[in-house]
Amino acid sequence: MTTATAQAFANIAFIKYWGNRDNALRIPMNSSISMNMDGLYTRTTVSFQPSLSFDELIINGHEIRGAGLERISYLLDIIRGLAKLPERAEVMSENNFPSGAGIASSASAFAALALAGGKAAGLNLSEPELSRLARRGSGSAARSIPGGFVEWQAGTSDEDSFAFSIAGPDHWDLVDCVAIVSTSHKKTGSTEGHFIASTSPLQAARLADAPRRLDICRKAILEKDFNTFASIVELDSDMMHAVMTTSTPALHYWKPASLEVMDCVRQWRMDGIPVCYTVDAGPNVHVLCLETEAKVTEKRLREIAGVENVLVARAGGPAKIIK
Repeated sequence: MTTATAQAFANIAFIKYWGNRDNALRIPMNSSISMNMDGLYTRTTVSFQPSLSFDELIINGHEIRGAGLERISYLLDIIRGLAKLPERAEVMSENNFPSGAGIASSASAFAALALAGGKAAGLNLSEPELSRLARRGSGSAARSIPGGFVEWQAGTSDEDSFAFSIAGPDHWDLVDCVAIVSTSHKKTGSTEGHFIASTSPLQAARLADAPRRLDICRKAILEKDFNTFASIVELDSDMMHAVMTTSTPALHYWKPASLEVMDCVRQWRMDGIPVCYTVDAGPNVHVLCLETEAKVTEKRLREIAGVENVLVARAGGPAKIIK
């Protein structure tokens, strides 16, 4: 039996990925930029066992079958092919934050699976190779392999579509206060959403402007320019959700409390507090601020009607083997 355990952080995209050039390989239509979220992690153990006749998946103590298991086996099949390994695997995984609620649980899950699976299979993969492997399970998982502030270059093929760090976790004292307005599993997952992104008449305009937004965001992070960062991050988030709501079928992820949080954040910034929002494919709102404003931002968010909890995360490191 060959076993390894890995841990990977969820990430929050500042310039977002929505829509694939290649759905099978999960090669995105545009490049993206994100930050790993320290403390919000998936921890996964992969054990290849000759006695197993099929892969087994246990998440947070519950056995998973059907589509969830098939997605895991798909990535394990790639690993088995690379390692020339016939054995099936037992996969035990746990998250310390809500799954399927727009907090990138699939990103941390497939990053941890790629790293643990590769290690358990005896592969010695480089960071770009691990990023490419994780991408095959979930596109955003490519960004949870490197540490800190990360850019995922879209590329045009499997070989050149991977993520890399543009700045380490200690580069900027940015804090993500995640306003949890719902922990329910979303009805339409990101994978399905990527398939229909092109049905929106707004997607072409979003993609055409993506390189400009990417350059502005990257420069703002490297220069620690919060005002510029805030403006471009909110614009990018709003543009992605505009595409979602005008797709066929339309995807409406926001809840009334999501809108209330975003309204409050805009008002706080007008009042001089350096804070901004971004929302992934879910109802929960990521409220970004500087370390100096983290405690007051968390307190204010908890006072908003409909906010059930606030998760606070700083910039996190890369995915790592823990045993």
